Amino acid sequence: MANTRLGLAALLTLASLAARAQTVNSLGMKLVPVPAGAFYMGSEREGKDADESPVHRVSLSSPFQMGATEVTNAQYEAFDPQHKQLRGNRGFSTQDDEAVVFISYAQAVAFCEWLSQKEGKPYRLPTEAEWEYACRAGTVSDFSTGSSLPKAYQKNQATDRNTAVVPLKVAQTPANPWGFYDMHGNVEEWCLDWYGPYAAGEQRDPVGRAAGLYRVSRGGSFGTPVTFLRSANRLGMLPEDKSWLVGFRVVQAAMPTTAPLPPAVTPSYNAPLSQQRYAWKPLAADKPLFLEPQRYVNKPACDHAVPFYSHNHQPAVAWCPNGDLLAIWFSTDEESGREMTVLSSRLRPGATKWEEPAEFFKVPDRNMTGSSLLHDGKGTLFHMNGVETDGDWQDLAMVLRTSQDNGATWSTPRLVAPEHTKRHQVIGGMSQTKAGWLIQPADADPGPAGGTAIHLSKDHGKTWMNPAAEAATPSFGAGETGGLIAGIHAGVVTLKNGNLLALGRKNDIKAPGSAELRMPLSLSKDMGKTWTYTASPFPPVWSGQRLVLTRLNEGPLLLVSFTHHPDEKDEAAAGMPFKAADGHTYKGYGMYAAVSFDEGKTWPVIKLLTDGKARYMNGGAWTGAFEMDQTHAEPKGYLAITQTPDNTIHLLSSSLHYQFNLAWLKQLPTAATQ
Repeated sequence: MANTRLGLAALLTLASLAARAQTVNSLGMKLVPVPAGAFYMGSEREGKDADESPVHRVSLSSPFQMGATEVTNAQYEAFDPQHKQLRGNRGFSTQDDEAVVFISYAQAVAFCEWLSQKEGKPYRLPTEAEWEYACRAGTVSDFSTGSSLPKAYQKNQATDRNTAVVPLKVAQTPANPWGFYDMHGNVEEWCLDWYGPYAAGEQRDPVGRAAGLYRVSRGGSFGTPVTFLRSANRLGMLPEDKSWLVGFRVVQAAMPTTAPLPPAVTPSYNAPLSQQRYAWKPLAADKPLFLEPQRYVNKPACDHAVPFYSHNHQPAVAWCPNGDLLAIWFSTDEESGREMTVLSSRLRPGATKWEEPAEFFKVPDRNMTGSSLLHDGKGTLFHMNGVETDGDWQDLAMVLRTSQDNGATWSTPRLVAPEHTKRHQVIGGMSQTKAGWLIQPADADPGPAGGTAIHLSKDHGKTWMNPAAEAATPSFGAGETGGLIAGIHAGVVTLKNGNLLALGRKNDIKAPGSAELRMPLSLSKDMGKTWTYTASPFPPVWSGQRLVLTRLNEGPLLLVSFTHHPDEKDEAAAGMPFKAADGHTYKGYGMYAAVSFDEGKTWPVIKLLTDGKARYMNGGAWTGAFEMDQTHAEPKGYLAITQTPDNTIHLLSSSLHYQFNLAWLKQLPTAATQ
């Protein structure tokens, strides 16, 4: 049995004979003997599946027994009776013989330790290599069934916003050639290993990395596309995370004695970060500044291992104590894709070009929609991010990291809103009150008009709460009160009297005495428990557009938004009137800025965000190519903003970086021609 030189055919025969000698433990678990042997682990896939390479030969020197099925509710609850309260959560896994779900890595390990004491035999989670060896069952194809997975093995193999509830009863699909059920689907399964890149070359009894941020899960689930059910596909999760997609199965064997590989180090292709505090020199308050817009989203070098996809969007930005600007955004092929990762780039002090991007944050095979950044002004950077169970962007948990060294290193990701649900789609606009409270807005619904929730931390990010967590979605009518901000992708500012003011996209409200729709304005006098809705003086925000609202260092409020949707066919209704220096008005189109000196009561400065120079530009993402000139600015994009201590305003659209100041905003443009 310990002969690792057996060929695949011999292994298949041997395993088939061994499968007939299954044992059953005191919980009724069927344990399938697995022979020692060797196999080829991984795949040659590239791109979004590059973590499966290189293919490498793995020898497992000792036989072991592994559960024929995933651990069931009845089996797990013999250890933890309280888990029965989670049966039926979101409609899943109600019966004794269904796979147990809503289990963290630590809970799966604790079950194995309890079972070891109960049985007097060592139980544990399978290593990633043991899991793939048992799943392949002597095959080298994508699935143990060959190059495709028959319909008999499939349940709801799609990325659905509202996952279809299906039975998770174990052993309802055919077993693989070695007698294991549900290795391709049903629920994902925790493995022993820390997630990390494979090492090349032949390996014996590998156990993964010595440390990491994520634990491996394998097998895919009942509700993911078939490609994630392949034998080689790798997934990962924060160890504390739990959902309706993930359970586990056990191995009955001693813990491997192999030394783990060292923790993975992400390669850096940019210069080391300076930790010297930067000496900011304030701009002259009366000297206008508008610099040539430049791209901050740039492709990495072809030979650099940075995942960079076709769709780069949804930025956040913060200044660092060392003078750097740090920008982050998601990169993906599809907005509901599991390949979605968060990239970053920097603009160093005095530099004229943003650096090559680097991977900033990625939970393996999870959608990462929604990021924000904030520098608290005292040396701490905050990064908040959404993490999905799979694809789409509805069922997100919120994860927080902090950095004390200008973003060179970050704390271990921490689930601050751990339930995967609505109201967790992070918006790039975290802010801080005078009292030091952190305010994080998050879309309340994945749709176009579900409003915005806020999350508050009164202890510098240690704990978070949603002041209107139980509030139903209101109708957002003028004069009405509800527990959410009207409009998604909202910008939120704290007023000098402690109230909160917010502006958002959709849920538009008719202007008083008019049928014309306006961007909704939401006001809260109780730190987000309730909001009152009125029409703002601004036009609605459309798809492909995200506004920003902030308080400038100098005191005024600044809104940056868009005049109209660029696909609007009625040219006469599009655009907005703007004032020129000679006193006349002209029609302008695209991105504009509005400044209020009286806490949002009036907005006397409204200016098109262009210096008048004719230039070709490309805003990337949903924006694409456009021409900027005297009467046209960027037509759409998702915006993010920060203001450095020298009072330069740094505005990011989906791909472009704008730099200007308050003096420029207050300066009327020269006469513009239509």
